[in-house]
Parts: sequence; C-alpha cells; structure tokens
Amino acid sequence: MRALSGVEALIPLITSTTNRRQSGVGRYSSSSFSTTALLCSASLAAKRSVTVPRYQRRTARVDEAILGLYLAGANTRRVRGALAPLLRDAPMSKDAVSRLVGRLADDFSAWSERDLASERIRYLLQDGWFPKVRIGKRRVVVPVLVSLGVRADGKRVVLDMRLAGEESAASWGEVVASLVRRNLGMPALALIDGNPGLHAALQQQWPGLAIQRCTVHKLRNLEAKTPVRFREELREDYRRMIYAESATHVQKARAAFIRKWKLRCPAVIVSLDEAGDELFTFLRFPASQWKALRTTNALERINEEFRRRTKTQSSLPSSDAVLLLLFGLLRSGAVKLRALDGWKDMPKADQDAA
Repeated sequence: MRALSGVEALIPLITSTTNRRQSGVGRYSSSSFSTTALLCSASLAAKRSVTVPRYQRRTARVDEAILGLYLAGANTRRVRGALAPLLRDAPMSKDAVSRLVGRLADDFSAWSERDLASERIRYLLQDGWFPKVRIGKRRVVVPVLVSLGVRADGKRVVLDMRLAGEESAASWGEVVASLVRRNLGMPALALIDGNPGLHAALQQQWPGLAIQRCTVHKLRNLEAKTPVRFREELREDYRRMIYAESATHVQKARAAFIRKWKLRCPAVIVSLDEAGDELFTFLRFPASQWKALRTTNALERINEEFRRRTKTQSSLPSSDAVLLLLFGLLRSGAVKLRALDGWKDMPKADQDAA
C-alpha cells in the first residue's frame, strides 16, 4: 500500500491551529490558524529543493499541509490564506481539496478491507466510542466501533474502525462478520466492556470463545449500585479481589466479597453475578499478562488521544472526517501502541487457552 498522503501534516498542524497563547502577542481565536508550522515546513522544503514532477502543480508536502488543515477544520479560504507562503500565488480550488480528501478516503477504504490473515491475531479488544466533536455549529456525538488486535509477537494493531448508529447486536455483528471475511481467525480471547450486543455477536460467530469482561467497566457498574458512603470501601474490596497475586487468592477474595456485599448491598452482587466467571477469564492466561488482559484500557488510551487532539478544534467538515482523522493519527504514529505486557509468554498462553 502506498504511503498515506497528508498524515505527516496532521499532528503538527492540528496542534498548531488550536487556541494557544504566545508571549507578547495574545490569544488566537478558535477560528484562526497559525502559519508558524507551515513556514517552518516551507523553510525545510526550500533546503531540500524538491522538484515538482511534470504536470503537477504542488509538491507532496504542500498536499500534506492542505489535507492536514482541512481535517483540522479549515475551509478552503482559510487553507489558502494559511498556505500562501507555500502556494506562491498558485491557484487552489475546492476541487483540489476534495481530491486530496478523496485520496485519503481511498486509503482508508483499502485499509478497512485489507486481509488480516498475516496479522496472526491472538487477542481481540472491541469497544464503542462516542467522541464529541464540533460539526458545523453544533457539537455532536459520533458513535465509532473500534476493534484492536494483539498479534503473536505482542504488538497491538487496530483492525477496524467504523461509524454506527448504536452499539447493537446488528452493528457489532457486521463488524465481526467483516473481520471473519477478511480472514481473522477465532482469537484465544476477546476483551469487551460488557455490551450485550457485542457479546451476542461474538458468541454467535465463535461459540465457545473465551471472553474477558473489562474489570474497570464492571467496577463502574458496581459503584452505581452502591450508596455514596460505601463506594470507597467497595473499591478497596473490589481491587483486593481483582488484583490478588494468584488465582487462589483471587477466588478467596471473591468469596469474601460476595459474603460481605450480599448483606450490605445486594444490588452489587446482582451486578457482579451478571458478569459471572467472565470477569475472571484472565486467570486462565499467564500471570505476566494479567495486567493487560483485565481491561480494555488499550482502546481507551487511543480514544483519549483523539479527544485531546480534537477538543479545541473549531469544527470538522463531517462525521466521516472523524474516521479519517483517527486513521491519520494512527498511520502517522501519533498514537503509540506498545506491545502487550508479558507477550513473550504468548506460546504458553495459546497452550493454556487450548
């Protein structure tokens, strides 16, 4: 696959176009766009003196900057003004921007349909995000379903991202069916937040699949069932159970938790029983991996990075731009996905799961 156009420009441009203060200058408005980063790019480009290919009006670096500004929320007029030092009076129309965005969309489409057989996915993490972004003059919630895989070498890789109306069994069923069609085999473990639609879709596609419910999400559920005055005590007991040093200690702490909270707050135990043994599936895997297999935090970190990049933007051109921006952030390396803790024990994990 060819290199993604526009990706390298996304991060410096997005961060340079948000509200910020400069010493002795004052504050930029949310609709203004700084040209500092672009002028630096022009200086570097001049030093490299890249020749524009025949019949091409702009260098690839200028195209990257145009696309970066557009995804940061700029319209064509603002893009033209910010890039004036690079364009040097060359014309730039809405069609030119549309072609660049279309090229990025084509790259994203190809990425979304790529074959997954060579990824050798062992663990699958899935969750729904609901980022709030400004589109036009309104701030709206854009539902995004994300699938993250852990390869046999421990590397985490995003497998799929798509917009959805809601986190339903039908929506997640389409995601899982797409992954199977792209040759993703049954993983050794799936980590989910407990959404019933996702759970049903996974069980329907892969009966017998080992599922780990996110322990952080379940703690939030339990807290919601607990009177405020007991919540700190609940958290301490829950963490003592989940983070015990061995499977034996976990089971002992689980029994003690149930005895205590069944009397103090029965609704807590009803919620705990809803997850059942799926809250403790991680115990079947190497202890070196427990920290990574208890939660869907790896997905949450990507979501947090996306929110950080977009919370001060003026607007995005459409809901589809949310996916393109996410794709750009991932492909540019702005979002780092480190290897799974304990990944060297992956062969042992496969044996244990079998």
